[in-house]
Amino acid sequence: MSDTVTASATYLRRMGGFSSTLLVVGGVIGAGIFLNPAVVAAHTHSGTQLLLAWVLGGVLTMLGALCFAELGARRPEAGGSYLYIFEAFGPLLAFLFGWTMLIADLPGSLAAVALIFGRYAATAVGLPLHSAPALGSSALVLIALVHARGISTGAALQNVLSLLKLGAVAALAGTGLWLAAPHLPAALAADPTIGQPNFALALLPVLFAYGGFAYLNALAGEVRDPLRTLPRALIGGLLLVMLVYVLVNLGYLAALGHAGLARSEAPAAAVMRQAFGPLGERLIAAGIAVSTFGYCAVALGGAARVLQTIAAQGLFFRSLGVLHPRRRTPQRALIVLAGWSIVLALSGSFAWLLNYTTVVDWLGYAATIAALFWYRRRQPGYRGFRTPLYPLEPVVFIALVLAVVVVTVAYSPGNAGMGLLVMLLGLPVYAFWSRRKPA
Repeated sequence: MSDTVTASATYLRRMGGFSSTLLVVGGVIGAGIFLNPAVVAAHTHSGTQLLLAWVLGGVLTMLGALCFAELGARRPEAGGSYLYIFEAFGPLLAFLFGWTMLIADLPGSLAAVALIFGRYAATAVGLPLHSAPALGSSALVLIALVHARGISTGAALQNVLSLLKLGAVAALAGTGLWLAAPHLPAALAADPTIGQPNFALALLPVLFAYGGFAYLNALAGEVRDPLRTLPRALIGGLLLVMLVYVLVNLGYLAALGHAGLARSEAPAAAVMRQAFGPLGERLIAAGIAVSTFGYCAVALGGAARVLQTIAAQGLFFRSLGVLHPRRRTPQRALIVLAGWSIVLALSGSFAWLLNYTTVVDWLGYAATIAALFWYRRRQPGYRGFRTPLYPLEPVVFIALVLAVVVVTVAYSPGNAGMGLLVMLLGLPVYAFWSRRKPA
C-alpha cells in the first residue's frame, strides 16, 4: 500500500485502559496545580475550606465526566463534543462550537501552554527566557511529528509524560509534607489575614484546573473495547487527579501555611526552594515543563481528531478530513493545528483569543451534556454504561456551567461579547462550506 493520504482509511483501536486513563490524567494536569492554589487560598478563610474547594471541584467535575462517559460509550467515534452536538442539535450549532474551538480556543490554549513550557524548560536548563517561544514552538512540532507516526507512538509518549508528571506532583506533595507536617493543623485552621473570603471565586480556578478530561472522547475512535474502557478511564483518571490535587495542596499548606500560600505567586517553586534551594527551583521547573508538554500532547491530538471529523463531513477543506492509509492518523490536521498554534504563540495573539472564548467554551460543555437527553430519548434500548443517577448529573453540571458563564459575563462582559462574535463569524464560513457540500 502506498503512503499517500486517502479518505477511505479509518482509525485503529489501539489504546487500552492504561493509556486511556493516563491520557485523562495528562489532559487535566497541566500548569494549574502549580499556580492556581494560591488564588484559591486568597479566596478561602482556612486550609480546610481550601481543601473542600478542591474536593468539591473534583466532585462537580466528576458529574460532567460521568455524562461524557455515557456519551463516549454510546458514540465511540472520533470528534467528541462536536459529534454529540452534531447528532443532537444539527450541523450548524455543532460547526459554530467546533469553529470557535479550532480557530481560537484550542490553538490559543496550546499557544499559551507551549509558552509556559518554554519558560520553565528554559529555567530548568539555564537558557535565557527569551528562548521560550522557540522552545514552545519546537515542542509543538515534535508533538505533531510523534502523533503523525501513529496512535501507538502517540500513546506511548503520553504514557511516559503522564507518569513523569504524576511523579513530579507526588514529589512536590511529599516535599511539602516532609518539610512541615507538624504545622499542617495550624494551616487548616481559620486564617485571620484573609479579609473577605469568597468561596464561589475560590471554586472558579479549581474548576479550570480540572478541565481537560474530555479530550479522551475526541480520540474515542482509537480506544479498544470503548464501551468498557472509556467510562473506566474517565472515572479512574479523574479520581486519580482528585487524589493528587488534594495531596499537593496538603503539601502546600504544610510548607507555606494558608497565609503564605495565599501570598505566594509561585507556590510550587516556593516549596521546592525552601527544601532544596536554587536546585529545587530548577527541579520543579523541569516538572512543570514536563507537565505542560504532556498537556500539549493531549490537546493537539484531540483537537486534530475534531478538525478531521469536521472536514470529513464536508464542512471544511476535505483534504484535512482524510487519514494516512497506513498510520491511520490525521496528519494534515495535525500540521495545520500545530502551525496555527505556533503562529499564535509567536505573535502573542493567543491571550485575547483565550479571554474572548472562555464563555463559548463553557457553553460548549453545556450543549454537549444537554445532548445526553437527546440520546436517552432516541436510544432507549442502549445497553452500555449509563450515568448512574440520571438526570441528576447532567442537570447539576449544566447548572454549574451556566453559573460559571454568568460569573464570567458579569466580570468580563466585553470579553464574553467578543467571544460570541468570534463564534458568529463562523456563520458565513458554515454557509460557504455547506453550499459546497455534496448532496
